[in-house]
Amino acid sequence: MALTLFDTDEYRPPVWKSYLYQLQQEAPHPRRITCTNEVENRPKYYGREFHGMISREEADQLLSVAEGSYLIRESQRQPGTYTLALRFGSQTRNFRLYYDGKHFVGEKRFESIHDLVTDGLITLYIETKAAEYIAKMTINPIYEHIGYTTLNREPAYQKHMPVLKETHDERDSTGQDGVSEKRVHTFRGPHWCEYCANFMWGLIAQGVKCADCGLNVHKQCSKMVPNDCKPDLKHVKKVYSCDLTTLVKAHITKRPMVVDMCIREIESRGLNSEGLYRVSGFSDLIEDVKMAFDRDGEKADISVNMYEDINIITGALKLYFRDLPIPLITYDAYPKFIESAKIMDPDEQLETLHEALKLLPPAHCETLRYLMAHLKRVTLHEKENLMNAENLGIVFGPTLMRSPELDAMAALNDIRYQRLVVELLIKNEDILF
Repeated sequence: MALTLFDTDEYRPPVWKSYLYQLQQEAPHPRRITCTNEVENRPKYYGREFHGMISREEADQLLSVAEGSYLIRESQRQPGTYTLALRFGSQTRNFRLYYDGKHFVGEKRFESIHDLVTDGLITLYIETKAAEYIAKMTINPIYEHIGYTTLNREPAYQKHMPVLKETHDERDSTGQDGVSEKRVHTFRGPHWCEYCANFMWGLIAQGVKCADCGLNVHKQCSKMVPNDCKPDLKHVKKVYSCDLTTLVKAHITKRPMVVDMCIREIESRGLNSEGLYRVSGFSDLIEDVKMAFDRDGEKADISVNMYEDINIITGALKLYFRDLPIPLITYDAYPKFIESAKIMDPDEQLETLHEALKLLPPAHCETLRYLMAHLKRVTLHEKENLMNAENLGIVFGPTLMRSPELDAMAALNDIRYQRLVVELLIKNEDILF
């Protein structure tokens, strides 16, 4: 599918290329070959796919039933080492298999053998079918048309290329000295590269993500991206659901304008409102405020003439934080914040909380500081609004923090600590920031 080029003064959404996505859909599916016999000394982290110490020839015969068949065997030459045998392309491929809490044969690490094999089959299939296509992906990039270009339009190849820091992590971090840090990232759901417009294949670690501007690209495409990214304002088309750092860089502000404008409006007429932030506003009108910010930016009218009920404005502010793709308290910093809430000694608790704040990107930390100072002022009107730091913690804990863990029970158990983190931040705002 060809990309249509267009005038840079007229923004049009990029045309995402579907070829690699279609190939991923066509890739062979894993088929586990189970061992019918009891195998002695089977490692506890392997299941019935483990066949013990069998030869390559025996493995080859067992796997000949279908593409995608796999099993694990112990090496006859090197007892205590294990091999993943996988049927692909009408032949058996053998990979040395490792386990350190997760399964891996290369740099990607997986929770299960099934996921490892699924990802491996996708990669083998796509790289076999589309090797020439992949080699030419960086030709005719869409990068300059989607809002991440630097104000200095110097061609990417003339710039100093960033060093890719390969850490298999789903969380963001911030680069130093103006150099954007791009980290290997696992994308949930289908994602397309914002440099070449091609699908990012695989189950995990499909590409890299820029910690500063949120750019998502293939690992090989990241080498073509300038290291001094700055979003182009005319292409950043919304406020809600936009990466916080991207938004403030595009508008050259310390904080998102939606945060500043909502807080100013709330403090001008709402501090004495009973149940402030706890009482919900009418959802359709909250959605109107969101659309106004996305459409008009800092020119959005959220005055009393437009929205008499202050709960609509508080609702719009909470919705902004809930809609952030990376929470205000980022996934990277989350464990440290939760750790601080579990500490009983007050001095040690504050010290740990201070260390956690240092893990936040600058725009996130500044926005959190501004919000906590505002919420502290809300608590000064507790007699009228009935909202103390504990009540605000209940409201804002899950709004500002999201567990990086996929396990639902673990995330549920963290809710009480999320509340406590926000309560501590409000009460100690003058010390911590």
